[in-house]
Parts: sequence; structure tokens; C-alpha cells
Amino acid sequence: MICVATTAEVREYWERHIHDLDITTHPVGSRGFFDDLDRYHFEKLHHLFRLVPFDGPRGRTVLEVGCGAGVDLARFAKGGAEVTGVDLAASAIALARANFEQQGLHGRFEVADGEQLPFVDNSFDLVYAHGVVQYTANTQRLVDQCRRVLKPGGEAIFQVYNRVSWLNALSKLMNVGLEHDDAPVLLKFSIGEFRRLLSGFREVRIVPERFPVKSRLHGGWKGAVYNGLFVGTFNALPRSLVRRFGWHLLAFCRK
Repeated sequence: MICVATTAEVREYWERHIHDLDITTHPVGSRGFFDDLDRYHFEKLHHLFRLVPFDGPRGRTVLEVGCGAGVDLARFAKGGAEVTGVDLAASAIALARANFEQQGLHGRFEVADGEQLPFVDNSFDLVYAHGVVQYTANTQRLVDQCRRVLKPGGEAIFQVYNRVSWLNALSKLMNVGLEHDDAPVLLKFSIGEFRRLLSGFREVRIVPERFPVKSRLHGGWKGAVYNGLFVGTFNALPRSLVRRFGWHLLAFCRK
């Protein structure tokens, strides 16, 4: 899928925006700032601990495309992986480096476009791109680049937003915008569309996740209804009935 936005426009937006910035009052780049980002990230995405092998790639090479402030990549580094992070935004790479330095972690970081990765073929055991595909100008090119730099038999993990999901429907019903809905590119995929995007891989397993958790970002009557009624009601439903409507689609792909 190719969008009308340019790579320069995407870069300019992400130079000025940081995921989850609104949940912290600590100065950007401070230890408190990074701790708040980590805590909130894994509070709302608690399923990642169950699905993503943060401790599995010990001694193996891991590339994160769109590493942001390095919150996920730090988990891989703590698990013993040899990690590399790239991001289109220089501001994100500066934060990731500071995050690693403060924690005494080792990693390689580079400002780079995920659609033109600066690595030779078959370089990494694991390529991780969580929350990146939906914001890029050419989704197929980014996925193809991730597959190119992955070693034969290696695993790539992607996450996108589910168009056929509870959150997408709730956003329209209650007229509440989604996070970064002002980005130059914000795509949503059905499970079938996502699978077609990943058709170049030998094996693909797609897992719908991200079910409602209480929000810290929304107040007023809409926030009260969401936190007090909707979250509990939705999560009381049998997961087998609602799994397909998870807001996140995670794909585990084998080259």
C-alpha cells in the first residue's frame, strides 16, 4: 500500500511527536521520563510479555525498525540480545541512546528509513517492527526490507491497527480521536489485508490483541463511561467471541 504522504513529511511529524508523552510529567530524557514510558507501555500492552520473546534471543541479533525511545529494544537487550535500533527521526534515536546509556545497556543506533534499511541481506536473527507499518509511506516496501535483512529461518514481528476492531468502532461512535490520528499516514488493516501484505514470508501467524484497559488520557463523561462501564463489560465477554476485534494485529513471520 502506497500513501500520498512523502517520507520527508513522515519524518518531520515524528521528529516532533513521542509516543505516550502525555502520561509523564518528568523532563524529556530523564530517568523518570523513561521509567514512565516503560511502565505505561507495558501496562496497556501487557500481552507483549506473553507473545514476544524478549528473553529468547540471547546472543542473537535483533533489529528494531522504528525503535522510538528504545523501550521495547531495552527489553531485548536485557534478555541478552545484540540489538540495533533504527528510526526515521533523529530525535527518537537521541532518546533511545540516552535511555540505554542511563541503564548501562549496549546497543547500536542509527537514523535510517525503514523503507531503505542500510544493512546487507540476511543480517539479523529477529526483526521487530511494532507500531511502524501503519505510519509509513510505503507499507509493502518496509515489510520487504525487513524480510530482506532477516536471516533465512529468522523471525519478523510486526504490529498494525485492526480496522475491524472494538477501538476503531468506539472511536467513531463516541467521536474521540485515536492517538496520532493527525499523522501524515495512519493506516488500519483487516486480518486478510495484513496477511496479504506479509505474503512474501514462508510462515505467517496473526494474533489479534490489545483489549480495553482503563485510560489515563481521557476525562469527562466519555472517560468515565469508558473506564467505568465499557472496559469491564467488554473484558467480561468470552475471549473466543471478541478476539478477532482486538485493536492490535501482531504477526509472527518466518523467512
